[in-house]
Amino acid sequence: MKYLFIDSATANLVVAIIIDNKIKYLFNDNTGQDTSSVIMPKIEEAFEKANILPKELDKIFVVNGPGSFTGIRVGLTVAKTMAWALNVPVIPISSLEVIASGTPDSKNIALIDARRGFVYAGGYDKDLNNFYPDQHILLSDIDLNGTYISYDDLPTVVKPSIDILKVIKRHENEEACNPHSLNPRYLKLTEAEEKLQKND
Repeated sequence: MKYLFIDSATANLVVAIIIDNKIKYLFNDNTGQDTSSVIMPKIEEAFEKANILPKELDKIFVVNGPGSFTGIRVGLTVAKTMAWALNVPVIPISSLEVIASGTPDSKNIALIDARRGFVYAGGYDKDLNNFYPDQHILLSDIDLNGTYISYDDLPTVVKPSIDILKVIKRHENEEACNPHSLNPRYLKLTEAEEKLQKND
């Protein structure tokens, strides 16, 4: 089986090609504000280095949030377009689950900085079962035992080393989404929506 994995929900862009449960290409680096200009060259490089063509893909796995609103849209747009054009199944995955995937601890609290004291938080055990639902919450309101992990420079957290194979194994037999119905999981209103609410 040949899979493409895309995660652009944080400043850390991840692009991977997995063939028969082996990672044949992996880009995992902080691209900051350059994700939109970096993602397609990295995907092209992925196919070249893995020595496969896009039409050979069996599935596309894409992170649909939470995280950076712009970053999520970039990755989803690429995944949806490829899935539709190639007629390839696409499966969405939580960014917090991906962050939690790389530690063997029994309880992992994955965090993404949502600014102004808020975070996106989700709790996952070593088998990636979600024991604490993904949510937008004040960092000070989280009172759970566990290992705190995050890509961001939050206090008292461990930087993650993600396990893409573990994530894919958990989701590869799930029913795929219609590319047109694949939407971001922001978990909070956009700034424009917040302003509209305040004005109502």
